[in-house]
Amino acid sequence: MSQGIGISKPHGGKLVDRFSTTNPSGLSSVSISADLANDVENIADGIFSPLEGFLLQEDFENVITKGRLFNDIPWTIPIVLDVDESTVSKIKEAGTILLQNADGIDTAILNVEETYTFDKEKMVKGVYGTTDNSHPGVARTMAMNDFLVGGKIDYIRRPENTEIRKYRMTPKETRDAFSKAGWKKIVAFQTRNPPHVAHEILQKTSITTRDGVFVNPLIGKKKSGDFKDDVIIKSYEIMIKNYYPENRCKLGTLHTEMRYGGPKEAIHHAIMRQNYGCTHIIIGRDHAGVGSFYDPFAAQKIFDNYTDLDISPIFFPAFFYCKKCLTFTNPKTCPHDAESREQISGTKLRSIIQEGKAPSEFILRPEVAKLIIGYDKPFVD
Repeated sequence: MSQGIGISKPHGGKLVDRFSTTNPSGLSSVSISADLANDVENIADGIFSPLEGFLLQEDFENVITKGRLFNDIPWTIPIVLDVDESTVSKIKEAGTILLQNADGIDTAILNVEETYTFDKEKMVKGVYGTTDNSHPGVARTMAMNDFLVGGKIDYIRRPENTEIRKYRMTPKETRDAFSKAGWKKIVAFQTRNPPHVAHEILQKTSITTRDGVFVNPLIGKKKSGDFKDDVIIKSYEIMIKNYYPENRCKLGTLHTEMRYGGPKEAIHHAIMRQNYGCTHIIIGRDHAGVGSFYDPFAAQKIFDNYTDLDISPIFFPAFFYCKKCLTFTNPKTCPHDAESREQISGTKLRSIIQEGKAPSEFILRPEVAKLIIGYDKPFVD
């Protein structure tokens, strides 16, 4: 684990850079989803270091059974390209193929090394710990095509810059920004929600003895009922402007889908933030969880198996406002009963907002509440 004495080493020892000027003319093409196109860009930028492409079979099997690559480097979420039987025949024959995004734009060249079949049930049990199809990660996996294609990618073209990408940062950019700010101890905060006041307290508590917090919202496919991406970004813009001292908080977006993988995804989140240069990551209650699939503290316990990461977790219990303590606190330090505690579940918060009401200022800052209530549809359908 990182000792917090300087920006973290890239995972696996070096930042991957898979950008290329190779001409894709004449190559057979395969279309990939917007989320997969994001992950191809993440490979090219080194956000997924040490991956240089889609997993080969040896690595894939090791990831789903042991949570590590074949060479024993920690890796918990399979990054794979799935194709159907007719496509796999075309790919095998071509050897090198062009990946096009959902808009038909040439994105990357895949140098095919392997094609293989996989056991979907074994994959979901290994990654998500369940075969229950009501888990969004399980449902997504079970709907995948039957063949996987492994090999390194050469990235040839980024998508056009859009409003939603304006805060997207590469590991080279974040490391440079942290150095310029004079930060050596950097706390990452993963989120898929607008900032509750409890989130703000977690962040500020973490940086009391460290240099700054890198707020890194996840932008990409989410389940129905989650907040929309632009709501999350604009909420943080307001929050940072009104409630953070200068040079203590940086906002940067991470463009990848939410997998709801609980403990395994917590490790994945830590690895990506290590690549960004962060020395610490906040891991709260039920990190990356969904429903009641995971023990609330499973995502904290799993770090015992990954002491070879160069990023250290910061564990927190649930925070709430105590009307008797007159402060934000947690069960470790507050002696009062549940009646005195102002706390809220995500479900209840969504319900209040859908009714057009403003949550208590102890739950959501008034500026953030006003912004969210001003949206006609702040949630994913």
